Amino acid sequence: MNRWGEEALARAVERIRAETSLSPELGVVLGTGLGALTERITVEVELLYGEIPGFPESTVQSHAGRLLLGRIEGRPIAVLDGRFHAYEGYPQAQIGFPIRTLRALGAVALVVTAASGGMHPLWASGDLVLISDHINLMGDNPLIGPNVDGQGPRFPDMSEAYDLDLRAVAAEEALRLGITLREGVYVAVTGPNLETAAEYRMLRAMGADVVGMSTVPEVIVANHAGMRVLGFAIITDMCLPDALEPADVEMIIATAGAAEPRLTELVGAVIARI
Repeated sequence: MNRWGEEALARAVERIRAETSLSPELGVVLGTGLGALTERITVEVELLYGEIPGFPESTVQSHAGRLLLGRIEGRPIAVLDGRFHAYEGYPQAQIGFPIRTLRALGAVALVVTAASGGMHPLWASGDLVLISDHINLMGDNPLIGPNVDGQGPRFPDMSEAYDLDLRAVAAEEALRLGITLREGVYVAVTGPNLETAAEYRMLRAMGADVVGMSTVPEVIVANHAGMRVLGFAIITDMCLPDALEPADVEMIIATAGAAEPRLTELVGAVIARI
């Protein structure tokens, strides 16, 4: 039996609907150090993850662990302020459960944001990256197990995992706002350790530009559910194998925070056009 199947989903939606009838058009997932977007929301309801049946609880520094429902740029929106990771011990199906919940509430599109390590030698710490595609090296998949046909197909297509039209809108808005926006491939690993120099060489040779420990499970579930997906990453540290330095978590969070105003401005402009 799937602990995060239809019955669990119905309980989660019922709990949220007890607080609000707002039907979000769009869902947003905020990653490490990226919570400031919440300040632009006219919040109608705030629920801690622990109050919602089936939701995990965030254990990672800088992840607030709350669901916000309200409006931004006039659009009804649901924001997951903090996410969940495999290295915290959560099964992939549970990591994807909040995305299923957003879809059941009405969201037809999803914006995901993440902190990441940069492997492209011409990019720099603090750069914003539009995710064009991803590589799943997490050794797991949130769709493993019995398929619920009402939630999506058994074999969902991933040929356009990140919506091409939404990416075009993001690129146009970045140009209009004068924000430098890279575009590249995100590779997901389990963590929690960062990679060795040899592993960075391997990931780069595979075609990845940035690396992180999240995002891909949520994107897989969103595609399975028929949602359009747009993804952004902030490069918080450089992962160049011939110039590798020890990682500093505080510096990673600070770098994300410094880049956050540009990402918040860009995401707000994109939301207004979706």
